[in-house]
Amino acid sequence: MTNLIRQFPTIVAAAIGGALLCAPAVAERPRDQDRAFRATQDGRAMPLPRIERRVVPMMGGADYLGPEFHGETYRLKFVRDGRVIWVDVDAATGRVVNQVGQ
Repeated sequence: MTNLIRQFPTIVAAAIGGALLCAPAVAERPRDQDRAFRATQDGRAMPLPRIERRVVPMMGGADYLGPEFHGETYRLKFVRDGRVIWVDVDAATGRVVNQVGQ
């Protein structure tokens, strides 16, 4: 019995370690591109390249930095003369709904 008492901390540590190894991994938040892909597959959003083909030419030579996906809208980021311009586009229709900066 004395031997068991001495080994108790080791047994507890092993049990906790085993439980941690068996615990499911914490799910990561879906990335924008994964959410956009799913929305496109579900018919809730146009493919990003199609959106970009519509919007980029309208930006008069501003440098396109990339997109973000916000569920119902894409936010395209541009820079012109050191100033950032965000263009929000309805993901389903491709219509520009807001433009911030100029």
